[in-house]
Amino acid sequence: MTSWWDWSVGGLILGGALFGAGIACAAYTVTLRPWRRTSGAHVPWLGSLYDRRVWARVACATGAGAAVGLMTGWPVGTVLAAAAGWWFPTLLSSDTSARAEADLAEALASWVEQLRDMLTGAAGLHQAVTATVSVAPDRVREQVQALDARLRVGQPMERAAPVFAREIDSDLGDLVSVTLSMGASRQAGDLAGMLGRLADAARDRATTVERISASRARTASSVRIIAAATVVMLVGMAAFNPAFLSPLGTPTGQLVLALVGGLWAAAFFWLARLASPPQQARPFALARAETAPAGDVS
Repeated sequence: MTSWWDWSVGGLILGGALFGAGIACAAYTVTLRPWRRTSGAHVPWLGSLYDRRVWARVACATGAGAAVGLMTGWPVGTVLAAAAGWWFPTLLSSDTSARAEADLAEALASWVEQLRDMLTGAAGLHQAVTATVSVAPDRVREQVQALDARLRVGQPMERAAPVFAREIDSDLGDLVSVTLSMGASRQAGDLAGMLGRLADAARDRATTVERISASRARTASSVRIIAAATVVMLVGMAAFNPAFLSPLGTPTGQLVLALVGGLWAAAFFWLARLASPPQQARPFALARAETAPAGDVS
């Protein structure tokens, strides 16, 4: 009587899963160390080395590729499994980018309103920024502190504000930078009024982002269900009925697997695009080009 479970295949699957889990634990332990990031400040890709989510995706990709490679010996299957392990955690997880964008817009709106209110009793724009450091929202407090530090060492607002926008990394941050630069150079006749209108626009952005995110939630749920069902089906067939997939082990089968895997990857890519929010235009991004010299702020 044939057993419904192939212990050799199951052992390979378990071994690959444990291998990926070991890499994930090691990567997470490395990210717990408070590394100094100054060496990679000007190399964008180095910042990903400190992101635990990147290491988790590396672990998933390694574990999935190792499990499929050991189980089947298919080179194409190993590549496809590693790619699935890299992308599926993001595809299956809930989208937090819209929530983060709304929180940033709300935080900027609150800080801009604080800055507007401080202008009435402060001696100038620099003093108003200093007065808001202790009360700035948590989401932008670090950037506000850095802006105040640059102003304290004598850097003009026209140079400090673009660096603030670069750190915020948002089109709203670009608008705040332009507004502050114009206010410092006396090009804005009614700076308080401009800040008030900018705060209203930021709050409108937060409301709009939340509404759009709610409308895209159904599409995102459909993407997760399709992706999860596909993975469960493939893993179940490989674990419980490997003979069904044996024709894919031939050279012709590998070509067919590459074609089918590419079509599935393209389909999931477009599904993910439908569920993800569009990128905001950055018409004032050139205002962020000028950055502070390395020795200005420690």
